[in-house]
Amino acid sequence: MSQLEKEYGDLSTAITKHGEDWHREIDKLVKKLQTEVDKMKNTQLQTLQKHLDEIKQNISDIEDEIYSINVTKDSNDLSKLFSAKINADRYKKLPKKIVPSMPKFMPGKIQGELGKLFGTLSSGSLTSDKHGYSMKTTQKSPKVGSSPPVKQLLDEPETIITIDIDIDMHTKYGDLYNVACLSDEEFWTSGGDNTMKIYSINQGSLLKSIPTRSWKKPTDIAVTKSGDLVYTDFWERTVNIVKNEKIEEVIRLQNWIPDGVCSTSSGDLLVTMDSDDYTQSKVVRYSGSTEKQTIQFDDKGKSLFSSGSYNRYITENRNLDICVSDRGILAVVVVNQGGKLRFRYTGHTPAPKNKLFIPRGITTDSQSHILTVDNYNDCVHIIDQDGQFLRYIDCGLSEPWGLCTDIFDNLFIAQWGNREVKKIKYLQ
Repeated sequence: MSQLEKEYGDLSTAITKHGEDWHREIDKLVKKLQTEVDKMKNTQLQTLQKHLDEIKQNISDIEDEIYSINVTKDSNDLSKLFSAKINADRYKKLPKKIVPSMPKFMPGKIQGELGKLFGTLSSGSLTSDKHGYSMKTTQKSPKVGSSPPVKQLLDEPETIITIDIDIDMHTKYGDLYNVACLSDEEFWTSGGDNTMKIYSINQGSLLKSIPTRSWKKPTDIAVTKSGDLVYTDFWERTVNIVKNEKIEEVIRLQNWIPDGVCSTSSGDLLVTMDSDDYTQSKVVRYSGSTEKQTIQFDDKGKSLFSSGSYNRYITENRNLDICVSDRGILAVVVVNQGGKLRFRYTGHTPAPKNKLFIPRGITTDSQSHILTVDNYNDCVHIIDQDGQFLRYIDCGLSEPWGLCTDIFDNLFIAQWGNREVKKIKYLQ
């Protein structure tokens, strides 16, 4: 089922991309035809204007001739009157009338032939393979395609453990921004310095510290499906993967700056990014270093996301929706796998501290809940997959920023100011 979701997603993406290619070609064709129309119009207008100028000149000459005759007549000088020369014959012949011939646009037939030109879709089928399965002895986490057990929200979420990221003063690194679960026993963090650190949940101790390649702070971090750490680097405009403590550059952008990143169930990477001048923002899907999909505008051609230097965090829901927390428009923007807008969540009132909804980190769980940090109200919002508010989690949070869930739906929250990570149980 997981493979089916991926392949149908790829199929849908391929059709969408082909449609975008058609739109570009049609836009070029329309522009070319409109240019030809303007050229023909201007040529005919110039010809008519020249003809009009000639007629006006003839009229002016006739008026001058009449004026000269009237002056001679009114002078009462017979010698001038009889010697006057009248050039009436010159004006007896009327000018040719120029009638422009209008071009006609003959649109081709859209119905019928268009579908064949665009491409056709073969029918799918199901076959059975008697020996298609193999025995697996252990399974650490539920499969993406399997149906998870139904879990209810706890009446009162509870804090299981609080981990101080500043236990080792030699590794103190200022503000804490991001947290990403590696397993139910370890998690990665990143903050205001150039290092990404992995901590033991049970021991609460630092296990490993890895500096970024640029020696600048990472913008966002995530754990890939294969268990590697991926991070975005604002300064180098790159997306990088840490494998066996070695950093590999996966994506290098031109004219765009990477921001948030997440790894999808299919193994793709979703990256939020801003243009160099911060006038545009978009989400791009990558398979390795290959760009597969761009999500930027809605059906009306309006930008889905804010413009400006705002952090936009991103995650994929279990139903394959793409969820972006956008501080610039104070909303969580949710689009489906094809990039079509499903809804925007703009907060719920009354908020715990009655302050503005400022979304930061975002994550999802096995129930397709969407969880996002509300920084100013020191809480986490839980909404369902259709954008309906379910409840707040506060648990004494202080300036929360990043968050993630592990395979057992425990919530991990990175607190910006006091540099603590809280592990919270909120599902039964």
